[in-house]
Amino acid sequence: MTDESIGQPVSFSDTDARYMRRALQLAAHARDAENEVPVGAVLVVDDDIVGLGWNRNITLNDPTAHAEIQALRAAGAKLGNHRLIGATLYVTLEPCAMCSMALVHARVARVVYAATDPKTGAAGSVFDTLISERHNHRIEVQGGLMAEEAADMLREFFRSRR
Repeated sequence: MTDESIGQPVSFSDTDARYMRRALQLAAHARDAENEVPVGAVLVVDDDIVGLGWNRNITLNDPTAHAEIQALRAAGAKLGNHRLIGATLYVTLEPCAMCSMALVHARVARVVYAATDPKTGAAGSVFDTLISERHNHRIEVQGGLMAEEAADMLREFFRSRR
């Protein structure tokens, strides 16, 4: 397996796979229960899920209601802190610039994403927001875990709307 953001070999743990499977379940929920773009996110601290999220832009009439933002908000509320030091975010689609900056501001330690986003990805595909030396915090990024499954779900979703 390779990290699609940098083209380097990457190995993922069984724990990574477990949390990404949960993120894929949340993406399917977004699609099936709310007719949203199927993206899911799981935020973990010390092997404990502290935040879950799925796209809710349409449902909430909120352009900021991306899966990552929903997971960050849930974690902040649960932990009583806007800083999520040591957290890992598992997300089914490479974060956009908005979500990436929120992750930087929250001080998330690591992002593991499934499918790349060649149009708006900010974890290496289009922008390098998460690792930019211009920020006072950089995030470890690994991409490509269960990428085909996530990309297939997105493709099928958009194909069904044409």
